[in-house]
Amino acid sequence: MFTLAEIKQGQKVRILSFVDPEIGAKLLEMGCLPGEIVSLSKRAPLGCPIAIDVAGYELSLRKREAASVLVEHLN
Repeated sequence: MFTLAEIKQGQKVRILSFVDPEIGAKLLEMGCLPGEIVSLSKRAPLGCPIAIDVAGYELSLRKREAASVLVEHLN
């Protein structure tokens, strides 16, 4: 188990849970549901923000927000 902030570009992962309940509630409203498969599409040159593909659209997240999302690798 690791966080969304740690994945590499193009890597697909499954959302497991959220560390921060406040950020988790915000992300739930934007389609980041537990069980949802997401992938990293872009990362800014300095690492923040990142863009993920989730539920058919691209979502930009701050590194702090991505670090609060626990994910697992898909093989």
